[in-house]
Amino acid sequence: MDVDRAAQAAHRAFSSGEIARREGARLVAGGEPASVPGYPNGLFYRPTIFADVRNDMRIAQEEVFGPVLAVIRFRDEDDAVRIANDTQFGLAAGVWTQSMRRALAMADRVRAGTVWVNNYRSTSTTSPFGGFKMSGIGREGGIAGIREYMEVKSVWISTALEIPNPFIRR
Repeated sequence: MDVDRAAQAAHRAFSSGEIARREGARLVAGGEPASVPGYPNGLFYRPTIFADVRNDMRIAQEEVFGPVLAVIRFRDEDDAVRIANDTQFGLAAGVWTQSMRRALAMADRVRAGTVWVNNYRSTSTTSPFGGFKMSGIGREGGIAGIREYMEVKSVWISTALEIPNPFIRR
């Protein structure tokens, strides 16, 4: 990421925090650009946590690319899935649980291109990466990523000595 894009990302994260506070989210930690020697102009953003977030707030509905956590309470698994899927985005999701049954069920039900279970940002070039809904089109990595660059063609060749009637299905 070049310097201008990094500065823009930090500014968007800061702006998202201002909007979250205006909409009623409570800032628990962070919330401001970090001063890092050698990188002026607020290119970094302190890890930030917002509590009392509702799913209709912009911080819950928009993709905030920064170290920002929006805490939303839920009643049960069904409510958690409803909240997670109630957005136009679906790049990635995380599930933290001791139950493998719950982990697999949640990973199946949440509409996201990647679901991390009890970890975050694990990746591999052999595994496809890409989002659902408005979080991108296609996949990068793995066989699925290679297929994005391919055009598949069918070729049928007859080895018969006589040319068959092309209007009879074989």
